[in-house]
Amino acid sequence: MDVTTTQVNAKTGKKTKSNIRSFVTHLEGAIDGAVLEARTLQTTHADRPIWVRYDLDAIRASVQPSDFSSRENSLWRYRELLPVEDPSRIVSLGEGMTPLLHCPSLGSHIGVENLWIKDESQLPTGSFKARGLSMAVTMAAHFDITRIAIPTAGNAGGALAAYAARAGMEAYVFMPSDTPIVNQFEAAQFGARVYLVDGLITDCGAIIRSGTEHTGWFDLSTLKEPYRIEGKKTMGLEIAEQFGWSLPDVIVYPTGGGTGLIGMWKAFKELRELGWLVTDTMPRMVAVQSTGCCPVVRAFDEGERFCSFFDNAETIAKGLRVPAAVGDFMILDAIRESGGTAVAVEESRLLSLMKNTASRTGISTGPETAACTGAIEILRSQSWIQPGERVVLFNCGALQKNVELFERNLPVLDPSKTVDWDAILA
Repeated sequence: MDVTTTQVNAKTGKKTKSNIRSFVTHLEGAIDGAVLEARTLQTTHADRPIWVRYDLDAIRASVQPSDFSSRENSLWRYRELLPVEDPSRIVSLGEGMTPLLHCPSLGSHIGVENLWIKDESQLPTGSFKARGLSMAVTMAAHFDITRIAIPTAGNAGGALAAYAARAGMEAYVFMPSDTPIVNQFEAAQFGARVYLVDGLITDCGAIIRSGTEHTGWFDLSTLKEPYRIEGKKTMGLEIAEQFGWSLPDVIVYPTGGGTGLIGMWKAFKELRELGWLVTDTMPRMVAVQSTGCCPVVRAFDEGERFCSFFDNAETIAKGLRVPAAVGDFMILDAIRESGGTAVAVEESRLLSLMKNTASRTGISTGPETAACTGAIEILRSQSWIQPGERVVLFNCGALQKNVELFERNLPVLDPSKTVDWDAILA
């Protein structure tokens, strides 16, 4: 529909009205299908997340898949399938269209010849969080929000701080005290007010909620507003375009809060309804966690639709340390609807898997991605993944975000002594 927006010229202060084409029809409660108003500030419905819904018939009549390739090389090329109404208020650092890299060496090693890695480490601030936070901050700007807060296991805090700086907003970031040091410094360097919490991400979220009335900030926690899903769903749109509007057989995704898995499945269903896919085959979605924190895997194995809180959660893959996800049922629904599964990888294997993945691909991969490599090994050994199937593994964060995990016992050479070349080659 055409909506009228009011823009304020930053130099003159004058207001002008313009008509922007928007295809959003309404918002929808994910738990019960309740229809909600789209053009007003929404958080959750019945304490659960909200979907953004579009007029797909109007989109189909307005744009074709071939139109996207001539547009800007960012996630904003898919603007008809995104909620933004005023392009002048987009908050962007050039995010999107990350490479999809064939990885034959790693694939051969783990028994999956047709293995691809979607490398989200090349996004602004080095992780996939840039997608969701760019969209969430953009929509916050649309609703004239000036103060935002987020609980984070690490990468989301840095992304929020960067986009808040870009938008000129106040940002407050709360993270567990053992969050990787790079994440701590990154968020502070972008100007956010960063607070360490002796607890988990759920404790950080509780602090934010308790302070909302006093501070007036807007809570950008995972799935506590409708728009981070829309940013994350562009991962699915990009995969479809990069594979010529076909989809892989399997997508293996590191799952903490699960926004990306949820968003991609939403994207695939929208593309199928639009009729843009060249085949009807949909990927099987695999949620990957560590045995140190695997509430989704436990609920999947037990046939539950909701997760119970995972006590004593601990893993070096900080992005996976989410003991309770508000979108748990959305993750599990997507897995089951796609014919997928959920896998927990032994925590003790993550460091070796991390090195093996990076050394066989040349891609800057962290422990969350390492868990995905381990999951593929498990699924291949069970013949759940078949020979020749096209498998996409998501690398959601850069290696350098995890400096605490690097090897520190590297050999040191004394330049005054003769080099033992045999030892070097051994």
